[in-house]
Amino acid sequence: MTRLTAALPDRLWPRWLFLRALGLVFFSAFYALAFQIRGLVGTRGILPAGEYLARVAGATSVAERLWAVPTLFWLGAGDRALLGVVALGTAGSLLLVVGAWPRLAAGLCTLCFLSCVSVLQDFSSYQSDGMLLEAGLLAVFLAPRGRWPGLGADDPPRRWSLFLLQWEWFRIYFESGVVKLASGDPQWRHLTAMDHYYENGPLPSWPGWYVQHLPHWYHAGTVIFTLVVELALVWALFLPRRARLACFVVVTALQAGIIATANYAFLNYLVLVLGLLLLDDAAVAPIVRRLGLPTPAPAPAGPARHAWASLALFAWLFYASLEMIVPASPSVLTAPMRALAPFRVANSYGLFATMTEARYEIEFQGTRDGRTWVAYPFRYKPQDPRERPGFFAPYQPRFDWNLWFASLGPWRASPWVVLAQARLMERSPSVLALFRADPFRGAAPLAVRTVLWQYWFTDAATKRATGRWWDRKLLGTFSGTLARDSTGALELRGAP
Repeated sequence: MTRLTAALPDRLWPRWLFLRALGLVFFSAFYALAFQIRGLVGTRGILPAGEYLARVAGATSVAERLWAVPTLFWLGAGDRALLGVVALGTAGSLLLVVGAWPRLAAGLCTLCFLSCVSVLQDFSSYQSDGMLLEAGLLAVFLAPRGRWPGLGADDPPRRWSLFLLQWEWFRIYFESGVVKLASGDPQWRHLTAMDHYYENGPLPSWPGWYVQHLPHWYHAGTVIFTLVVELALVWALFLPRRARLACFVVVTALQAGIIATANYAFLNYLVLVLGLLLLDDAAVAPIVRRLGLPTPAPAPAGPARHAWASLALFAWLFYASLEMIVPASPSVLTAPMRALAPFRVANSYGLFATMTEARYEIEFQGTRDGRTWVAYPFRYKPQDPRERPGFFAPYQPRFDWNLWFASLGPWRASPWVVLAQARLMERSPSVLALFRADPFRGAAPLAVRTVLWQYWFTDAATKRATGRWWDRKLLGTFSGTLARDSTGALELRGAP
């Protein structure tokens, strides 16, 4: 116990950098929600939070519902409440960036983000949300005490809090490597997983178009490099200092490459930020000296407070994070994991277990006369073949992102798509704001339908000749046409 709760006075600058960078990641998450949360789960949104909480309340006791859906929105889930919690989280993220009350700020960010994630329903089924919640909770214990602690030389990070954040970083990589091999996807075995990766991801970027056209040997090399990093190199976390620093350099380059060629919201930025905790003060010292920043001498660390409570929390979080390797039975072994599941602070990770082999896009179209169909223009998704793919991470457009997942299966697996059609029929301002524009300028459409396209990057010759970044082919109906029947009620027609 003494070793786990021991202070680490040589990790002050990495902690300082980590906390401020984490604040920026939280800010990006709340900033994106500020423009989307009403359209996603507002009172006239696609999946209203108030209705969701009412259903949960009707099926559970008070204690059960508070644990199953941990959110501040039990106090109210109207549009003002949604924006109020987002604003509170944004304030917490800015406090974390400037270093004011870092423990309070990290806790506030985590609480507000958990509150949002808990009611976003289908729009929060991303591993990145769990990653951020886990990092936010652990940052509360890593952060120094006080209002303006600066480096926190008199309250160095405790070993267990640092280890659990490093452990999260390790699991993100290693478990992602394991699932790639365990999934049985032949693309990883045949080294073809990256051949069409850049055009088939949720929200491609324009640099990805150029990388896509590099020769196969390059893409095969990136497959090998990815597997080596995820399955082997990350073990350097447990090796001596030089190996750990070399690992930091390599994984930083990997994340920078991913950020430059794809839009995965704040995911890669968070993984990059967690990697800072592989460093120590000596590694950061040259930069500190060059910037002329003062470096106070570390003060003697006081005794660890509440050591037994800290150790119990460490044991619970660490054990719960072993879900990937702990057998599913007997159930007593998985009880700690189930208990923490609603809070998403001890997760199993595994990115890109299987690679999509084609790109499909769902398009919403409306009509005023029943003959001419006009597309609702998206803000971020590929749509106009001549429009250059965007570059907007760490901003996360959850609506556009979810449509990519929905396109990979039948519409009945994503019934929220039809709910979005219904909101467009009702001219919901918050849902219309999720699109770039209202093609009917406030007028009510007669019907709204969804169709499915297949998209792929053009080749260099086509792009030079036509200016198109994409080629596409119409595949047909996705969820059918929503229109009003003779009584004025909405009716779904032609659903496959």
